[in-house]
Amino acid sequence: MKQTLTAVASTVFALSLSAYAEDMPGMKMDGMEGIQMKQETKQAPVATSDGTIKAIDPTKHTVTISHGAVPAVQWPPMTMAFSVMENQLTGLIVGDRVTFSFSLDGGKATIVSIKK
Repeated sequence: MKQTLTAVASTVFALSLSAYAEDMPGMKMDGMEGIQMKQETKQAPVATSDGTIKAIDPTKHTVTISHGAVPAVQWPPMTMAFSVMENQLTGLIVGDRVTFSFSLDGGKATIVSIKK
């Protein structure tokens, strides 16, 4: 009788642990609908450089700049097109020397700020 009682108690205990373990991966969120969870957002790196405007294409929203090395993103000196918002092109012309900051998202470089 004592062995049967021990076996039943062990089985009940094992089943309760199994049920508890099954709930953990899904972590029930009942009653938490109004709570916003903090999400990690990875910001694109921002770098600054100086250069000379070689071309402006307002239809493609790009500005081509010949710039020096950019150690922050391990770039050598080069001439390349950057995406830009149309209002950032106001007052700029080909040949202007500029200081600019840009962000990198994947392979796309986008001007954050640009000034003569």
